[in-house]
This record gives sequence, structure tokens and C-alpha cells, in this order.
Amino acid sequence: MSEIKVEQPSMEKLKQLGVFSWPIWEKEVSCFDWHYDRIEMCYVLEGQVTVESKGGGAVSFGPGNFVTFPKDLDCVWNIKEAVRKHYRFK
Repeated sequence: MSEIKVEQPSMEKLKQLGVFSWPIWEKEVSCFDWHYDRIEMCYVLEGQVTVESKGGGAVSFGPGNFVTFPKDLDCVWNIKEAVRKHYRFK
């Protein structure tokens, strides 16, 4: 299974992808299970999050990070500071 990918993208890349026209998702401090039935790409505007794969391994990210979650990922989201992000499924 593919891994969660965290990048520090250039403004040029964000504009090429059209990130700033994507919907915004917000969530308060919380912890919950999640399953990805599609690939998700997101750009974090605010917050601090750790996502732990149920297959093992954890990834932390925050403002300025571009994160790609693979299809069929089962994980636990641990939102440590309220999160606000642009997102897109494909």
C-alpha cells in the first residue's frame, strides 16, 4: 500500500494545481477513524494533525504542508489544533 506523502510545495505548484479554488474543510480538536476510498490531496492552512496508518507508521503535518493520502488507507486522525485545509479527491 502507498504511504501518506507530505510536501512543502512552491506557490507555483499550488497555483498550477488550482489549490486555492478547492473546497475548504475545517475540524475542531478531535480523534477519529477514517478510510480513504479515493486519493485525497490537501493543502493545510491552519492546525496541527497526526495521522496514524492502521498498517503502522504516523505522519504529522501543519500549515504550508501539501498532503496526499492513498486510496484504501485506513487510519486514525488526531487533530491537535483545529485544522483548516483545501482538499480535493480524485
